[in-house]
Amino acid sequence: MELTSPDLLLRPWRDADAPAVLDAWRDPAIAQWNPPGDAADLESALRWLRWRADWSSGSHVSLAAVDPTDVDTLLGSVSLHRIHAGDASIGYWTVPTARGRGIATAAVVRLTEWAFADLGLDRIELCHAVANPASCRVAERAGYLAEGTLRRSHRYGDGRRYDEHLHARLATD
Repeated sequence: MELTSPDLLLRPWRDADAPAVLDAWRDPAIAQWNPPGDAADLESALRWLRWRADWSSGSHVSLAAVDPTDVDTLLGSVSLHRIHAGDASIGYWTVPTARGRGIATAAVVRLTEWAFADLGLDRIELCHAVANPASCRVAERAGYLAEGTLRRSHRYGDGRRYDEHLHARLATD
């Protein structure tokens, strides 16, 4: 499956994306707000890609964000997680060269549209650390309404627990 929007293609992950994913994980912002987990080496990147590419459980959907004129250059990632009973959560990141260009917002908007139309979801939540205002702007621009603050709700890349803003969209929004 591929999803398109102006100047953006969301496509399945490929093993060939592993070096770009490993480079992304080394970015301080991604390491802080979207840490990869255990090891950060090429083998770990391949395992991560293969897990993200396997949607057979029905609990997640994950796509690489690329420029439609250059499908081999990774711009970011967008994923639906915890898909269950009409609900899901959405997450994303962009590489440094893609930031400030609306890539994250476009990816979130496109995957959200698909999830409501094709998966029949009713509600999608988007959480981000209060200390990450760029993600708050993405949420707002993608039409995710602020619902509140979750106190010390998630442990991020530096090992500290952070308050998070909870945003959500409904299929009826």
